[in-house]
Amino acid sequence: MKTRPAGIGNVHADWMGSLPSKLSAMPLKHLAVPGSHDSFTFWVDVHAPVGPDQKVYVKYLATMFSVLAKKVMVRWSMTQNLTFKEQLDAGIRYFDLRVSAKPGEPGNEIYFIHGLFGHKVRDGLLEISSFLGRHRKEVVFLDFNHYYAMEAEHHVYLISMLQEVFGSKLCNNCTVENVTLDYLWEKKYQVIVFYHHPSAQGVPVMWPGNKIPAPWANTTEPIKLIEFLETTLKERDKQGSFHVSQAILTPTVNTVAKGLLWGLRSYLVERNLPTIMSWVEAQRPGVDGVNIITSDFVDLTDFANIVIKLNNLLLSEQNRKPR
Repeated sequence: MKTRPAGIGNVHADWMGSLPSKLSAMPLKHLAVPGSHDSFTFWVDVHAPVGPDQKVYVKYLATMFSVLAKKVMVRWSMTQNLTFKEQLDAGIRYFDLRVSAKPGEPGNEIYFIHGLFGHKVRDGLLEISSFLGRHRKEVVFLDFNHYYAMEAEHHVYLISMLQEVFGSKLCNNCTVENVTLDYLWEKKYQVIVFYHHPSAQGVPVMWPGNKIPAPWANTTEPIKLIEFLETTLKERDKQGSFHVSQAILTPTVNTVAKGLLWGLRSYLVERNLPTIMSWVEAQRPGVDGVNIITSDFVDLTDFANIVIKLNNLLLSEQNRKPR
């Protein structure tokens, strides 16, 4: 296990359980919740084949140049430095999860993926479940939104795995507006799983993907990203869903070519973080405000703390209301 970066501790390991009663009674869709983008990419396997989520030309390059090409890919595939436990300790409560089977591998094993294969999904889920067992008032959103090389039996295997690992901690799909921390604590629910695939239809503890829209700006320019985030917040559904603001920049082939040896963090993320974080700090949660906000490399700034503190604005609003 790698060492924890400086400044990251478990100061927010129990932030949900520490919220004032006024906030725990509010719908979760109105609270500010920190999340991570491509949450599992703190480790990828350079010795495994290139993932089926990659374009043909990337697979060709990786075949031609083998480990050298994959080491370059690592720099552009990794979007987080922290393990699940470290992210949870730091206050992250939403996880963006992309998964895949390994083509040609016998059995139904599922792995996290982003260009290259990561850890087995089961290992990550067990790490999250272990944290939740120690922090009974904390709640996580697990958003399974991309699937690769998976047949029907792989989905059955993954859905069964989720039920086996989390058991009674899984929240039943219900009206979003009814989901408050008070409600979840009363029911002893700690996990809300979103499963963006028809295989999960009819499984009560699997929430459909349309209940957690996450509009994607797909830009390398921070100004365009912020314009997109503002527009999609204004268009946010008033009823029936949570909302994810993806405060992330996405490299193009051109970007990767120009910054080939630097990687995502050095070439694109670090230089633009101040602009993105200024936008985050200026947000308000609530009926027309932000809900879940995701970031790359959540350890590079005080990201989780900044997002969590936005909830204080809801208290000041309530205090101004006439009694």
